[in-house]
Amino acid sequence: MQRVSVFQQNGSGERKIEAVREFGSDVITLDVVSIDADLPDILDDTSPYLPSDLDADLVLDFLTHKDLSLDLAVLCAAKDIPVIASGKKLSNKWVLTPPT
Repeated sequence: MQRVSVFQQNGSGERKIEAVREFGSDVITLDVVSIDADLPDILDDTSPYLPSDLDADLVLDFLTHKDLSLDLAVLCAAKDIPVIASGKKLSNKWVLTPPT
């Protein structure tokens, strides 16, 4: 089983999560992290929202806050975990940012 961690904010990844559960549940184990708090435009410290450690084969980033996405990418790079953050502009070799 492939371990996929999904990070979403205010339900931003729900449709994709449901599709993976429907069509990939026999080969993918999902761990969903939902951040549903109202956040300021700038987060100097994202540690209250992101895990300090991560164990996954792949991370899907559906976060809408740029500070959260950037710090998630840094965490994943440190753990050698590839990230897919569709439609985002992150400059990190561990993050694939296909157009939407």
